[in-house]
Parts: sequence; structure tokens; C-alpha cells
Amino acid sequence: MKFKFPIIIIDEDYRAENSSGLGIRVLAESIEKEDFEVIGVTSYVDLSSFVQQQSRASAFILAIDDEEFIEDNPKALESLGKFVEEIRYRNDEIPIFLHGETRTSRHIPNKILKELNGFIHMYEDTPEFVAKYIVREAKTYLESLAPPFFRALTHYASDGSYSWHCPGHSGGVAFLKSPVGQMFHQFFGENMLRADVCNAVEELGQLLDHTGPVEASEKNAARIYKADHCYFVTNGTSTSNKMVWNSTVAPGDIVVVDRNCHKSVLHAIIMTGAIPIFLMPTRNHFGIIGPIPKQEFSWDRIKEKINNNPFIEDKDAKPRVLTITQSTYDGILYNVEEIKEMLDGKISALHFDEAWLPHASFHDFYGDYHAIGADRPRCSESLIFSTQSTHKMLAGLSQASQILVQDALNTSLDKELFNESYLMHSSTSPQYSIIASCDVAAAMMEEPGGNALVEESIMEALDFRRAMRKVDQEWGDGWWFQLWGPDDLSEEGIEERAAWMLNKNEKWHGFGNLATNFNMLDPIKATSITPGLNVDGEFDEKLGIPAVIVTKYLAEHGVIVEKTGLYSFFIMFTIGITKGRWNTLVAALQQFKDDYDKNQPIWKVLPEFSQKFPIYEGVGLKDLSDKIHKIFTQNDIAKLTTEMYLSDMIPAMKPANAFAKMAHKEIQRVPIDELEGRITAVLLTPYPPGIPLLIPGERFNKIIVDYLKFARTFNEKFPGFETDNHGLIKNYIDGKLTYYVDCVIDD
Repeated sequence: MKFKFPIIIIDEDYRAENSSGLGIRVLAESIEKEDFEVIGVTSYVDLSSFVQQQSRASAFILAIDDEEFIEDNPKALESLGKFVEEIRYRNDEIPIFLHGETRTSRHIPNKILKELNGFIHMYEDTPEFVAKYIVREAKTYLESLAPPFFRALTHYASDGSYSWHCPGHSGGVAFLKSPVGQMFHQFFGENMLRADVCNAVEELGQLLDHTGPVEASEKNAARIYKADHCYFVTNGTSTSNKMVWNSTVAPGDIVVVDRNCHKSVLHAIIMTGAIPIFLMPTRNHFGIIGPIPKQEFSWDRIKEKINNNPFIEDKDAKPRVLTITQSTYDGILYNVEEIKEMLDGKISALHFDEAWLPHASFHDFYGDYHAIGADRPRCSESLIFSTQSTHKMLAGLSQASQILVQDALNTSLDKELFNESYLMHSSTSPQYSIIASCDVAAAMMEEPGGNALVEESIMEALDFRRAMRKVDQEWGDGWWFQLWGPDDLSEEGIEERAAWMLNKNEKWHGFGNLATNFNMLDPIKATSITPGLNVDGEFDEKLGIPAVIVTKYLAEHGVIVEKTGLYSFFIMFTIGITKGRWNTLVAALQQFKDDYDKNQPIWKVLPEFSQKFPIYEGVGLKDLSDKIHKIFTQNDIAKLTTEMYLSDMIPAMKPANAFAKMAHKEIQRVPIDELEGRITAVLLTPYPPGIPLLIPGERFNKIIVDYLKFARTFNEKFPGFETDNHGLIKNYIDGKLTYYVDCVIDD
């Protein structure tokens, strides 16, 4: 398949009517005759933005004339050197040629020379010969780009072979037989549909057996991520987590789990029949989940919890797995090396759910605050697992995930046994485009490109924070929006890691007495705080703007955020974030403030929302904010939502046994008012933050029931702003909406 990667020529005389301009244009024409596109420009323009062209180019030709070597005017060489340096910072493979007149390598600084692929002298060889030389190097470079599986897939898709295997659309042909199918085909395109194949295509290898190009790609990714093993997963990190658990945990096994875990881990507890010991994280009144205190990881504390659990018969049994959410949704990280020191050998496998942290491997900023990295010491006994969503922070398609494994000094992964768990949760018809995106997402992070991409993400995030601080300073007392994070922020560049540490009893985080150097905040995760609530859970009596109002406003102005809390919303600076995107957000927040101050009617500022919910049509933006703020204040909702997660969760049954009651229909749908003391058969998960309140087998306490009563009242009063609680069943009885939870039938 032919890809579009032009050769870029930078020459100030490219369009000039002189000998230099004529010479470079003749060369460009000769290159085009070799079936390569040429783009000619006359200057480096904005250096940083133009360097981005390295991702679109197959080669660079940089022209420099004799007169530009004037000793008292070094600007030309300086610009050339800076450009080459910036290119090589991102890409050390793309061919770079220098095109000159009579001057030689004697006149070029060595720091430039060593980065060049060639030095072309005008009029020495024919343009046709030089063009062939340049094109050969460009082709060699392009052929080296594609990682193993993606290369094999593109070759297969371009072969034009008739196939008799599924899927039934046969490379998209079936869609062409229907009008709506035609629309589908035109939207997704020939290549995607031709690449949608099944595992009968032997030349692409087998995902389930890890053979051929798939195996080569997984090994390549393991090398890039500094892991011993890598497994691509095509149905998300939810499935990756279950694969890890099914490979290590059996019924009745003890497991140690972050209470702030993804619900897939709780599903794994149910599926494996494990007995969980939970480590409790901190929380602040903004609703931000903090770190698990370091003392919770101590073996004495874990043993105490094991001894107190009524369902564990063998109190001396070794826990099979520890699962930690690394990073939390809001970006809090743990020092992995300290966790390894505390628990190596005491727990068989240390599993870090790094769905939100695959980028950390590629920048020194993150140090020991991620699971597996270069030159990191191995555990003596415990295997290290990292499950990562390459579709969240990197460039994978949705559902692209991977499992990384690091062997211990005395324990190695049994690949055959692990693959049995892998097969249990894998489709026998995986989506090959997702496999290819796993392959490409890893290849994109190859040094030095990966480091540059992550550094750009960090820089964009810091520049956003600086821009928000500038708005705050210039606006004065009337500005509300603040970014959650350390108080000090440098004016330029990337700060030292120490600036992002969570130190004990710091006011900004509100998590209390934390251990030194145990936790840090990932700067690319940005939580914006709206006015009305402080970190102590105290409401402002005069001003309150619940975040749900702000995020609905932003959505109708083309800005979609990742997560909305009570008085906070969350955005992420992935490798795909641009200056235009975060600058638009800064501008939109200022527009919101202007509309709020004018109390603009909802029909004007939220037209789509007001059409859907006409009861708000004539209400002002400020008035609506005041109404929701008032009900939050009256119910002291900040402290309620904090305390419900920190309250005692009393296990009454093993999770698997409680879930089995639901499967056997031995349950009762219990209304909210009758829930206290009942045993839940389902996960109860408020969104946000998407962290389960209760898991099957635990009893409802008063504070959780109080929260559900509040949610019911709030949903009735403010349609369109409903709180979403998975596990809460809605039924209409006599025209009235009633809420239930499936509970185990009382004996």
C-alpha cells in the first residue's frame, strides 16, 4: 500500500529566480518523477510547529547557500542546527539531507553533521541521480516504520485476494448491496473493511496462540515498555484485569484490593470466588479520591484484616494478588518500589491497574511511580502485572488494552498456564484493527518519539495551568475557576518531580497525614474546581455553581469533559491534546462567567438542553445554579458523599455466594426506604465517580441509604441533572417513579 509521506524541502530561494532557486526546483522535479510528492517552503516558520512535520514526511532537504556561512552572521547555521536538533529529539531515523553550493563538511559544525544522512552539492551530480539517492533513503525509512502486525495487515488488505472466511461482509462487499450499507462503507472506508478479517488468515498470525506477526508485535511492545511479556487485549482493560485474576486466583483465595478499584476487579472477585481484603483510600470533600495511606500496605495491617475476616478459614494462607489503582481517576500515583519492598514474597502477584498510566514508562518525570520501567529492580518472588488502556492515554482504538508482566528473580510467568486465562476471556473473532492499533500505539512510543510525545503532553498541561492562573490574576476577585493541585507553579518548563508530591497535611489536597514521597500527582490530569465548596466540605452561602451546570454549558459550546463531580470537573492531557483544544476551554470558561453574571436565560445559553427539558426554559443560568447549590447545601451533600465511601462496609456473605443468589433468582427488589441492614446482591455504583459503594454480600448502612434518598429527591426536582447509580432499578408504580436494589432474601 502506498502511503502519503512527501519529501520536504526548506530553501529560502525555493521560489526565487536565481541559480540557487533554479537548482533546487530542478531537483524537486526529478524527485516527483520518481513518484514522490515534494513540498517546498522558504523558511522554518515557527520552529516548534514546523518540526511536527516529521510525522508526515519521508525526508527533509535543508538548503544552505555559500553566503549564509558568513562568520559575522551565524543565524543561518544556528537556525539549521536548532531545526535538526528538534527533529532528532522526536525522530532519529527520518533522513535529513543538506543541500549546498561549494562549502563542505569543514564548514559545518559536527553536532549538525553527525545527524545528517547526506550532504548534496549542487551541480556535482545530475538531479536525476541525486533524486534516486534521496528517494531510496526515503523508501528505506518508510519501510522501517510499520511494526510487525500492522505491516502484515496492510500487505494483506492490499493484496486483493478473494476470501471465503468471516466476517460475512467479505471485505465490505456486503455493504455495497444496500443503501444504508453504502453509507456505512463510505463512512468507514475500504481499508478498514478489507482489514476486518478473521483468524483464518494465517499470514497475520494468531492472537489467541500468540504466533506469527501478532507474536512479533507483542514482543516488540514488551521491549518498548521494558517488560518481559506483553499480551494485546482487544476488549478493554476490564478484560485484562479479569485475565490477570483468573490466572492467579481460585475460589476461597485471599486477595488484597484497593477499595477504589475499577468495577472489573470486583467482577473478578465474584467470578473467581475470592475473599477480598480491602485497603481503604482517603477522600476529600471535593469528591476526589485520595491515596491509600502507606500504613495500609504494611504486612501487620493486612494480617490484622485477614484475622478479622469471618470468611477466611486459613489465616496463614498467602494472598494471591494485590490490585492497586495506579493512577486514580484524578491522577494520584504510588511509589511502586516502596510497595514492592513492603509486600514482595508476602503476596504472590502485585497487580497495578494502570489503565490511566501507560504514558509513564516514557518519561523520567514519573520515576518509580509506575509499575514497570527500565533499570528497575525486580521482586525476588512476586510477579508484577500492569494492565494498561492504550486507548485512554495513548493512540490505541477504543478497547485497545495490554497486559505487561515482569518476572521475579525466582519466579517466572508460566506462559502456557496464563494463556488459558487469556483464552477464557478472549473472543475467537478479535477485531484486527484493534490489534493493529495496539501494535502502532506501542511503536509510536519507541525512543525518542515516545519521550517527546509525553513531554509535550506534560508541557501542554502545565501551560494550561499557567494560562488559568494568568486569567485568575488578571480578572481579580471576580474569577472563580481554580485548578486543583500544588500551590506553587513555575513560570516555564517542566517542574521537578518534587513539586508534584503530596506532602503531609497540605491544605490543597485535603488528604491528611500522608507519608513522605509515597504519592505524587500526575500533572497531565487536571481537575477544575467550581465555586461553592471548599476542601473542608464547607459550603459558600452566597455563591455556588455546581459543576454539572458548567459541564452542560461547555458541552453545548463544543467542549466535552471527562468527569463531573459536585463542584469539580476533570480533563486529561493525552498525547492527542492540542493548544487549540485547551485554549478553547479557557475561553469557554470565561464565556460561562459572562453569561452567569448576566443571568442569561437557559433557552439562550443551553438551547438544546432547554428544548429537551422545557421546565428550565425561562430560568436564568445563575438562578438555576443557586437552586441546585441550595439543595446540595441543605443536605450537606459534600460530607455525605465523602462519609458514605469511608463508612464501614460490613461483609455478610462471600461476594460470589451473594451474586449466585441473583443468578438463582433468590433475591428481592427492596425499595430505598427499606434497604438499611439488607445484603446487596449487586454492585451499587454512583456515577461519578464510578467507584462501587457496595459489592455483593455487603450490608446497607444508614449513610448509604441516606445518600440514595437524596439521589431520589434530587432526580425528581432536577430532571436532566440526574445522578446515575448503577445497581439502582427504576420502576413506575401508579405513575410514580420508585427505586429498588436487588438484595438477598432474608432468612
